[in-house]
Amino acid sequence: MQVYLVGGAVRDEQLGIPLKERDWCVVGATPSELLDLGYKQVGKDFPVFLHPRTREEYALARTERKTAPGYHGFAVDFSPQVTIEDDLLRRDLTINALAKDADGNLVDPYGGIKDIENRVLRHVSEAFSEDPVRVLRVAKFAARFARLGFRIAGETMSLMRSMVNQGEVDALVPDRVWKETEAALRQGNSRVYFEVLRGCGALERLFPEIDALFGVPQPAKWHPEIDTGLHTMLVLDQAEALSASLDVRFAALTHDLGKGTTPQADLPNHPGHETRGCALIRKLSDRLPVPRSARDLALIVSEFHTHCHRALELREKTLLKILEKTDAFRRPERFEQFLIACEADARGRTGLENRRYGQADYLRSALAAAVSVDSAAIAAGHTGQNIPKAIRKARLEALRQFKASI
Repeated sequence: MQVYLVGGAVRDEQLGIPLKERDWCVVGATPSELLDLGYKQVGKDFPVFLHPRTREEYALARTERKTAPGYHGFAVDFSPQVTIEDDLLRRDLTINALAKDADGNLVDPYGGIKDIENRVLRHVSEAFSEDPVRVLRVAKFAARFARLGFRIAGETMSLMRSMVNQGEVDALVPDRVWKETEAALRQGNSRVYFEVLRGCGALERLFPEIDALFGVPQPAKWHPEIDTGLHTMLVLDQAEALSASLDVRFAALTHDLGKGTTPQADLPNHPGHETRGCALIRKLSDRLPVPRSARDLALIVSEFHTHCHRALELREKTLLKILEKTDAFRRPERFEQFLIACEADARGRTGLENRRYGQADYLRSALAAAVSVDSAAIAAGHTGQNIPKAIRKARLEALRQFKASI
């Protein structure tokens, strides 16, 4: 039995990136032998085991053969005769097809070290095309390593386009699409993820609501970048700079979906895009397992981001309406996320990336003024349905005084 450190741990070691986790590959063993050594089996489709002490994952070396369309259509062989080279051949990219033996010797049968040195993401073999998840993974790796100057090899991008054209990505299950997308949104540079998907044609299949934004014009007066798709990518950049929250980043990604359905006669303006965007966010979130908190914030940002941009012009009644509709009194932390997403929208415009967004501070102060109302004292002096009316009246007065003091 031989044990190898494999995949991302070896790759990241070569790149000088701190290791987050280690995966191991076992050659020349059977499931029963590992069980006898105290390992605990956790894999269902193929044997993966947890080390009895470190709890790290140890997988038996395996090969895969395509038997049906989609992600699960594979026959797996994990017999003791499978070599480490056989196991590495089934991996997606050469930079991931690396191993290190117990003596520290590198196993690099497919040129992964050279591709790391040249900053290239290249598929290991034509078997890449058998697994549509790899289209998402390449896009994710392109985003993760964009800061290091990695690029996708031309032949790999061509293969990904071919997979899309042949309908392979249509077999992707929603859970896996969202899992890879969420990982991309969390890691940063996620615009690269969506740009790669668009470049190979997968964005139209997996995220048609986002793909529809590219090529849609906006008024140059407010959007020097003009293209709505480009604006969305810029907003995503800003959201990542302002917040590590998945909810904020998803809201930034989807805040302008309604502009993709603007009637041609209205362009480059987009009347009513806020409400249309809400319907599209619901559609996307029904199709993919988007967390409820991310969906709910996205709906709020879509509906009210233009109100936020015009905050200084709003009357006290409208200010209170925004605070109520966004549930700012009960959920001030989500209201703060709403403001951050709106700031990302305002700054996600060519040449305006560093402009101060005073509207957010204005609305924070407006909320503070409305919250200062002593609801308990008001409730003590009223009964039944008169209580919420009296509290609302007092909040309106507080907002009126706040506006007068500015």
